[in-house]
Amino acid sequence: MRRRIVLATALAVAAAPGVARAAAPGPSVTRTGTTTLDGRAIYFVSYDGLVNNNSFQKNGLLTYKGHQYAAWYTADRNAVVGRRALGASTWQTVKAGHTLRYDDSHNVISMGVSEIDGRLHLNMDSHSDGFTYVKSVAGLMDDPAGLSWTASRFGAPQSTLDGLTLTSRFTYPQFITTPEGRLQLSYRAGVSGNGRNGLAEYDGTRWTALGEWTSSTGTYRSEHGSSTARNMYLHGIDYDRGGRLHAFFTWREQNGAVMCASGGITNHDTGYVWSDDRGRTWRNDAGTVVGVTGGADRVSVTGTGLVVDPLNPDHSLMNQESQFTDSAGRPHAIISYVPGRFGQCTTGYVADRTAHGRAFHLRKNASGGWRKTEIPVPLDSSQRTRLILDRYDNAYAVLPYGRIAGASAASGHTDWKLLYDAAGLNAFGEVVVDETRIAQDGVLSVMYQEKSSGTTPSALRVADFRLPV
Repeated sequence: MRRRIVLATALAVAAAPGVARAAAPGPSVTRTGTTTLDGRAIYFVSYDGLVNNNSFQKNGLLTYKGHQYAAWYTADRNAVVGRRALGASTWQTVKAGHTLRYDDSHNVISMGVSEIDGRLHLNMDSHSDGFTYVKSVAGLMDDPAGLSWTASRFGAPQSTLDGLTLTSRFTYPQFITTPEGRLQLSYRAGVSGNGRNGLAEYDGTRWTALGEWTSSTGTYRSEHGSSTARNMYLHGIDYDRGGRLHAFFTWREQNGAVMCASGGITNHDTGYVWSDDRGRTWRNDAGTVVGVTGGADRVSVTGTGLVVDPLNPDHSLMNQESQFTDSAGRPHAIISYVPGRFGQCTTGYVADRTAHGRAFHLRKNASGGWRKTEIPVPLDSSQRTRLILDRYDNAYAVLPYGRIAGASAASGHTDWKLLYDAAGLNAFGEVVVDETRIAQDGVLSVMYQEKSSGTTPSALRVADFRLPV
């Protein structure tokens, strides 16, 4: 009886007019520890990045049922998967049966979990060619305490998805889990400047090709020239809590004639689409159907209502940056480029982005409009930034070198400031973020590799930061 009285009193106080409630905390990070995955991970710089720390990996680091998983290549080029109980200081590792073929930082390892049967899936080592696929035995992810972490728990490497061939020019694997526990694989078919995005789906029994959903054709014109081929680069592809699938993107044109200078990069415009039928049909921000997966009508550069933040190809807009959804299902993204105050024509995108690049937080607000805020921390790098939101919808930008900036939900995400300067990390550049852990225990995990020179191996580590609880 006393419990009922106390509960009723608490509810009455909470509902009483004029009674102040505790304000939600703003963003904060507290570093709680660092673990070492590999003291001598493979190191080579390619396309300004590292193969173990390209931030577009989905996922190079993930958490599931109280355990965290990481994938990387060792100094002798072996693909390795590690796991630890959350909070543990050591990792168990197992070789995945594959060795890296080329010194190409695109050839990352991506992981995914099919909740429907408790398997871990790996897709790796691809850049506009074939891929290697490995999956675990069923139930491995559901019983980490009871099932040993050994090579016998994983199947042999394959060049198909259990017999399903998608394309001979495969790049950018990204695994996403549907609300029903199926696993989907997003990928690009074709090459940079002339490619299409596709989806495949695993239902616990077999893989099915859903088909391609973007078009590489159509004419794009800038003030400098035109292009008739391109590819869509995704900033991410994610389900929100309500089951809607979100995707921010930018276009990469094949013809450099659209730029003001040959040293720039042909990326232009930030677009946004969503799907409420598990990626079969795509709609623009206004809700109009703009593409059907596997159909003749695909999301195209000439489609209507796709662009939510226009920008021409003269500002070295980065592709494959980052996105996240808040507790209300509203989409947020990080984009970065050289703002016009530094000039209207970038002539060397690496040098210009390093000198003048800035990251911006683009998001949809409660009234349905789009808002963009510059993050007042110079990139000092040509590379990408990761975005996450905590349980209070505070936003965090994990910048190159592991620096962390934050903005509060209470301010409408306008009060960005540097929270962690990464002093002592000695991180190379881009970092990998565990998108899945934050909701489980309020910890941000960041995988980074220490700077080295040439091809000298260096340490690969995971730093943990406690967020507001």
